[in-house]
Amino acid sequence: MVERSAERHDISIVGKLRTGTGKRDVTIVDLSDQGCRIFDRMGHLPQDLAVTIKIGPVGPVDATVRWKEQPYAGLAFDRPLYPAVLDHIRDHFDLRHLGRGQIEKPV
Repeated sequence: MVERSAERHDISIVGKLRTGTGKRDVTIVDLSDQGCRIFDRMGHLPQDLAVTIKIGPVGPVDATVRWKEQPYAGLAFDRPLYPAVLDHIRDHFDLRHLGRGQIEKPV
């Protein structure tokens, strides 16, 4: 078992991954201030590849591919996310939580 240096948060956010050959949509399935795990249908990310990723509307964030186990890959951020930014992403862009608020009925 790999010891993590940062707490991981289960999440579901649409992200935009950019490599040297183009960009594509991915789903971010867990997130910490140090990095994230993505679901990538293409699954052709070599280890140690430098990439950028937009996490919802946040970014681009510079990162490096640390591992891959198709269709997933682990990215390490070049610089950690600020705690307030991580909290903001988790609170406002997790697709699993959207639409759970109360909507007032019209009078």
